[in-house]
Amino acid sequence: MNKINNSRGMIDVSIPFPDSEKNDFTFIDLFAGIGGFRIALQDIGGRCVFSSENNTYAQQTYALNFGKIPYGDITKKEVQESMPNDFDLLCAGFPCQAFSIAGYRKGFADTRGVLFFEIADIIKKHRPKAILLENVKNLFYHDKGKTFNVILDVLQRELKYKTTYRILNPVQTQVTNATLGGEQMQLKFYQKRGREPPLSD
Repeated sequence: MNKINNSRGMIDVSIPFPDSEKNDFTFIDLFAGIGGFRIALQDIGGRCVFSSENNTYAQQTYALNFGKIPYGDITKKEVQESMPNDFDLLCAGFPCQAFSIAGYRKGFADTRGVLFFEIADIIKKHRPKAILLENVKNLFYHDKGKTFNVILDVLQRELKYKTTYRILNPVQTQVTNATLGGEQMQLKFYQKRGREPPLSD
């Protein structure tokens, strides 16, 4: 049993998704939600060395899943300073409300939309071997494709990463998805130099 501190004090819980016994690669989990990325990456031998999630309820669920409470607001200096210097993979399901057809679609004019640039700053500082980003499919179409092109330009031209991207349908991939429209945009980015980490398509 593990102990987790919640609003009512320390509670004993069993952890359904403990750290992987393997250590094939390390990763950080940004905008972690309740830990979907972490479950998948631990399953293929990854070890999470840092996680961040700003929503209190998601933090509590994440803690119940993994036995560790994620750090909070990734824009805060003290949170970024808690991040390790070295890790192989950065993964982030950065906020989709600014791009989703279910929202106002303000894009980079929405404070949540510009959080991508926080990710870019972290990438610039830490230079992980690979990046895995996820968002709603409308990111690809937002503002007639201009928003997506800005993201690609930052990652390709400024940060010098080779990019691939695709729209995934959960029916085809056998993944449950509750977002409107049911499809997500998956983006992978590798450094042009050096060995790619052991990730499967």
